[in-house]
Formats: sequence, structure tokens, C-alpha cells
Amino acid sequence: MNMIEWDGNRKGLLPLLWVFLTVNYIYCDVFTLHLAKYLEAFLSGDVGGMHITEEFLLVFAFIMQIPMIMIPLSRLLSYKLNKYANIIAGVITTGVQTYTVFMGGTLHYMFFSFFEISTGLIIIYLAISWKPSAIEGETT
Repeated sequence: MNMIEWDGNRKGLLPLLWVFLTVNYIYCDVFTLHLAKYLEAFLSGDVGGMHITEEFLLVFAFIMQIPMIMIPLSRLLSYKLNKYANIIAGVITTGVQTYTVFMGGTLHYMFFSFFEISTGLIIIYLAISWKPSAIEGETT
């Protein structure tokens, strides 16, 4: 009996993993805003020694755009571009998340980070191990 049914189609699985990753990022941030000390820090513009400016938020927006843009790209790009885009995006997002874990965090942050980093590692693995299918061309 198989616990998981997967046909091996990475073009179907990778976008789903990017959605899962993005939703985890969003919910972690929403949960953080439920803690008074963090909400007050965000409102003051100083969080953990980081000064929240428009430029800081723009950089953060670029970083957060990576998993969101990978949702359609990992479904639409050709095999070779898809493979390398997923590796690069996976390394960037997983690297950033891993770095932030070493900065410390709340229990819920560490909980979400476990799933975010694990998902990023799965994405990287699936992309690195991706081989073109002789039967279906470059679609699996």
C-alpha cells in the first residue's frame, strides 16, 4: 500500500510546493503580528535591530516575490529553464530562511521555518534530480 500517489510529474508538483511554501511564509508573518511585542516593534519601525524602511521593505518584497513567481514559472517554463530556475530560487529562499533561523525566533517561527526549509530542500532535490523523460519529452 502506497501512502503517497505521485506520477513523477515535476511540472505538477513543483508549483504546488511553491504554493505551500508561500502560504507558510504568509501565515508565519500573520502569526507574528499577533504577538504584542512584535506588533509594537513593527509599528515603531525597529525589529530586532533592523530598521524597517521603504528600502528594506522593497528588498524584502523582491525576496518574497521569488516563491510567488515560481508558482507559474515552474508550471510554464521549458525543462532546462525550469530545472535551473527551481534550483536557484530554492537555494535563495532556503538560504534566506535558514539564515533567519540562526538569528533566533519564537516557537511558532521555528515551527513554520522547519516546514519552509524542508519544502525548500525538497524543491532543490526535485530540481537537481530532474531528468528529461524520453517518452514525454521534457514535461516530467
